[in-house]
Amino acid sequence: MLERKNLALNNQRGFTLIEILVVVVILGILAGIVIPRLLGEPEKARRTKAAVQIRGFEQALASFKLDNSFFPSTEQELKALVEKPTTGRIPTHYRDKGYMKKIPMDPWGNPYIYISPGIHDDYDIISYGPDGSSGGEGDNADINSWEIE
Repeated sequence: MLERKNLALNNQRGFTLIEILVVVVILGILAGIVIPRLLGEPEKARRTKAAVQIRGFEQALASFKLDNSFFPSTEQELKALVEKPTTGRIPTHYRDKGYMKKIPMDPWGNPYIYISPGIHDDYDIISYGPDGSSGGEGDNADINSWEIE
């Protein structure tokens, strides 16, 4: 019985320093590849959310125009989709509950810019992105209704 215990103890083997270093290097390489990708995803998700919200505005604006034969003006803003405008051209067939429940801020907490008539289409809807100002490149680029696929 004593021999069996000694035999079991001799068969247990720890990791060598080389094996530990190889594992640490592999983990370092994986972290160098995976972490930057994970950190970039929240910004991609925000940009996608902004595009989806803009598409929602477009659907509501299409319904508004179908009912009233025109789009809200720049002065009436997107809030014309929530409550009937009282200035400018007044819609005569406005839906009792409006076209949206509320107008959300963009994913960075800024209001969407609505221009009607637009430069690129009947109307333009813009989110200035994370920097909150017109223009920008890369992650700070604007999200524009006429560029969304």
